[in-house]
Amino acid sequence: MQYDPIKRSLGRVFNVTPAFRLLFYRLLNLLLLRSWYIRRELRKWAAQHGAVADILDAGSGFGQYSWSMSRLGDDFRITGVDVKEEQVEDCNRSFKIIGKGGRVNFIKADLTQFSEATTYDLILSVDVMEHIEDDRKVFRNFYESLLPGGMLLISTPSDKGGSDSHEHGDEVTGFIDEHVRDGYSIEDITLKLSDAGFSGIDVRYTYGKPGHIAWKWSMKYPIMMLNKSKLFFILLPFYYLIVWPFCCVLNYLDTQKQHSAGTGLLVKAFKPEKEK
Repeated sequence: MQYDPIKRSLGRVFNVTPAFRLLFYRLLNLLLLRSWYIRRELRKWAAQHGAVADILDAGSGFGQYSWSMSRLGDDFRITGVDVKEEQVEDCNRSFKIIGKGGRVNFIKADLTQFSEATTYDLILSVDVMEHIEDDRKVFRNFYESLLPGGMLLISTPSDKGGSDSHEHGDEVTGFIDEHVRDGYSIEDITLKLSDAGFSGIDVRYTYGKPGHIAWKWSMKYPIMMLNKSKLFFILLPFYYLIVWPFCCVLNYLDTQKQHSAGTGLLVKAFKPEKEK
C-alpha cells in the first residue's frame, strides 16, 4: 500500500494556515505512539544537556519533531533534512511564519550523502532507516556529524512485523510499500551502529501488544479506508472521536512496560567522548 500519497494529501489539508499546521503537529503527537516514546526521550535529553544545542532532524518529513525540539530550549538550533523538496519548502515557509525560522531550518539532502563533521549534539531519525538501502553509510554519516558525546536517537520498525512488512526474497511487501527491509532485529542494528563507531548502544522494543492494537485502529485502518476513497477524509474526525480514547489508553500502557518483543524499536547510541 502506498503511504506517501496519503501523507501528501494530509499535508495539503493542514498547510492551509500556520494554525492548522500546528494543530496537525499536536494531533500527530497525540495519535502516534512513536511520538510518545520519542518526546519522552527528548525531554530527558534536554533536561541533562544544557541550554544550547545543535540538532539534526534526519528525515524531517512534516517537521513535527523539529517543532517539538524547538520548544525544549530557546537556544536549540535545529536543521531538518529531507529528500522531498516539497516537504522542505513547506516546512521552511511554515516555520518562518510561526516565528521559528531563525533557528529551525530545513534543507533538501540525501542522508546517504549528507555529513557535517562534528556539528550536532543530537541526531534524531524517526521512521527513516527502513526506507534506506545503504543504512551502513547513513550510520557512518551520523557518527561523523555528531560531536563527541553526542547522541543518536532512532525510531524504526522491528523485524517482528513492523508496519506489517514481510520479506519475500529480495522484495519487501506489506502495509507500507515504500519500505526496503522487514524492520531491524536488535542484533542487526546494534552491530551496524557498533561498526560505525557508536558506543553505549541501547535498543528496546516498542509497540508491544497494546501499542500494536492501537496502531491498527489509529493508523492502519484509516489509511486503508483513505486508499479506497478520499471521501473518507470527511469521516475521519468522527472515526477518531470514537477510537481515540481507546487508543490513548493502549498507547499509555505500551509506554509503561518493557516489552520482550514488539513491532517497533527505540534506539539510543552515543559517539564516545574520546574516539579510539
